[in-house]
Amino acid sequence: MTTLLAFAGAIALLVVFHEYGHYWVARRCGVKVLRFSVGFGKVIYSRRFANSDTEWVISAIPLGGYVKMLDEREAEVAPEELDMAFNRKPVWQRMAIVVAGPIANLLLAMVLYWVLFMHGQPGLKPVVGDVPLGSPAAQAQMQLGETILGINGEATPSWQDFRWELMKQALGQDADSPSRKVTVDAETAAGQRISHTLDLGSLQPQDLDGEFLNKLGLLPYQPTIMPVIGKLVEGGVAQTAGLHEDDRILRADGKKMESWEDLVSVVRSHPAQAVTLEIRRGEQTLSLVVVPQAVDETGSRIGKIGAGPKVDRVAWQMLLVEVSYPPFEALGKAVYKTWDTSTLSLKMLGKMLLGQISVKNLSGPITIADYAGQSAQIGWVAYLGFLALISVSLGVLNLLPVPLLDGGHLLYYVAELLKGSPVSEQAWEIGQRIGIAMLGTLMVFAIYNDINRLISG
Repeated sequence: MTTLLAFAGAIALLVVFHEYGHYWVARRCGVKVLRFSVGFGKVIYSRRFANSDTEWVISAIPLGGYVKMLDEREAEVAPEELDMAFNRKPVWQRMAIVVAGPIANLLLAMVLYWVLFMHGQPGLKPVVGDVPLGSPAAQAQMQLGETILGINGEATPSWQDFRWELMKQALGQDADSPSRKVTVDAETAAGQRISHTLDLGSLQPQDLDGEFLNKLGLLPYQPTIMPVIGKLVEGGVAQTAGLHEDDRILRADGKKMESWEDLVSVVRSHPAQAVTLEIRRGEQTLSLVVVPQAVDETGSRIGKIGAGPKVDRVAWQMLLVEVSYPPFEALGKAVYKTWDTSTLSLKMLGKMLLGQISVKNLSGPITIADYAGQSAQIGWVAYLGFLALISVSLGVLNLLPVPLLDGGHLLYYVAELLKGSPVSEQAWEIGQRIGIAMLGTLMVFAIYNDINRLISG
């Protein structure tokens, strides 16, 4: 229910803002608006306010909306209302009405980002974890415990900001260029400022589909979690075998356990196989045998015992940061973030069309609904961030010069300006068919990716 409500709320908000942009500018240009609909298909709710020509409706398919205006191309218009018909308005007014929807979405994103930047966004400090030997990060002489300050002069106060800036650099550089390097400013654990030259040459386009930082050898620092039982699943394997909270695992099948990850590794590799644990409970040293439950996970058979670690919350709290700004600075950050996200979206789309990035990056309604639910469960800050990102995506997508979209209509009106007369009905019809084919293909890929993510986990 959380996912459904969060998704419905997101779609309703984004569609209302988008369509209201069209509506508001149309009314300012003197165009009569016949219907404002949230959703498509059969009307399930309708209302007309006093002294209003507009019918406000909610329709059955909640995946969009539309504003229906008085137009001679769609129906006969009474002579006394011809001056209020959309098609009779100057081309610059029609262009303004069409572009107003996407701009409304971008303005909404700016407002949401402004609120977030003023309130503060929680994040993880960009502290470098273990650096694998031979990785690009190791070659750049980056060290465990360094705090990253910025990339090419752009500040990165959180790990999320660092990942975002690095992705921008990776997308902005030519994949065939022999030199693809960025400057990473950092501070050592001793407080010394230092700069590293990080080579992105090892990154391939397909790496941007996932956690590309791993390939560069850049992992966030995590305090060592000791092999101490913190919680037990009621009736699980660990509890049944006699394990208690605060038990420290010393050895598993004779192998010394120095971290929780060591224990997880042993348990996962022994599905339905007995594992002898040597534990310390207070002043006692005991020996217990557990048989991990066999579980299928992403095509592999692994073992689980139903136990979680005891976490040092103070150590983890030290790694958290909240980034916030005063109102005026936050507004500037919001405008820049909206622009930055828009340009990155266009770069990603362009590289998809060129085959440089996989179409697996496309997401459809199922994934969007899933992310809506996840962000809503995390909290309102995460949900507003999700709404801002989707609002930018909706604005950018609708500005693309594809027939059926606002950008396609804008393209027709630009052509009308250049040639001095409206585009022919035949050209409109051909464009509509092309637009349907393009958007249909895009939707097929997006829904396929959604289903594939569900199946693969």
